[in-house]
Amino acid sequence: MAPARLFSVERIFFAAAFVAFASSARADLQLCNRTSFAAEAALGVESGGAQATRGWFRVDPGQCRVVLHGKIEAERLYVHARALAVYGPVKPLNAAQIELCVGQGDFLIAGSHCAKAGEKIVPFAEVRPRDIEGTPTVLLAEPADYAADQARFAAVQRLLALAGYGVEPIDGLTGPRTDTALAAFLRERGLASDTAASPAFLDLLIDAVRESASRGLLWCNETAHTVMAALGVDEPNAVAVRGWWRITPGACVRPDLPPRGVQQVYSFAEAIEESGAPIENAGRALQWGGRTELCTRNTKFEIREHGRCETRGLSPRGFAVIEITARTGTTIRFRETDR
Repeated sequence: MAPARLFSVERIFFAAAFVAFASSARADLQLCNRTSFAAEAALGVESGGAQATRGWFRVDPGQCRVVLHGKIEAERLYVHARALAVYGPVKPLNAAQIELCVGQGDFLIAGSHCAKAGEKIVPFAEVRPRDIEGTPTVLLAEPADYAADQARFAAVQRLLALAGYGVEPIDGLTGPRTDTALAAFLRERGLASDTAASPAFLDLLIDAVRESASRGLLWCNETAHTVMAALGVDEPNAVAVRGWWRITPGACVRPDLPPRGVQQVYSFAEAIEESGAPIENAGRALQWGGRTELCTRNTKFEIREHGRCETRGLSPRGFAVIEITARTGTTIRFRETDR
């Protein structure tokens, strides 16, 4: 049967599933991450009606980590997995068999009730390890079914996108856009080309994402559709609007902004079909914007005059006004429920 799939983000679904358990001479239980997200996991055990939880175990994409030493005596095993906070909100969509308590940092909690400050109840999925090369193993997996090396490369792509480099699609495969983005990241930081293969490279990328979160504008697509975005920037005598930036499901894009202190920008985006036609939901176009009307066109454009859009063969769109300062950045998350 299939490996356990444990959490979801941006319409990428990780459903709880079960795998056949096989006993092994090597009894240490390991957790393997085959997703494109650096994750933290908590383990729950139940035996004789008593429950306990332990965590957090960080497991990077493509990595395996032992989370329980010795022979597995528990009657039931549960796992709660979450992506690192750097990715933004991630919904655990697995069907929860049980709710157990977790703490902050390293923790070990006996029982299912929270008694200390900082502890909270979260959903756990029951899992049954499979035997992989003699070791009981639980997998965190995506529908893309990445191999270990593909999961790590997809993680590099995802973090590059969050840091503002143009990477699409996030698929675990090398390509011109990923190669260009990766080379730019290494060059800008004075890093050798082989740094990308080092175990610490994901941490370098995570630090870059945290740094970039305080700068500029970041668009993140948390729908199942391709989103096209346009940006307006104030100039001395006009608003310059440019488009379009293509943002694939699960990806983030950081458009270039002028190097200023406080600035006001304008944002509009819409979801499209593969054919390029706008997507409608309940009779309404799936769009994200506001009340400031500016001109756009269907093809790549840069427009500074926004009067009489339709008579000039252009399309008026409602843009949202976004305030950005030099010290804080802004992230706009495109979701089907938030329009």
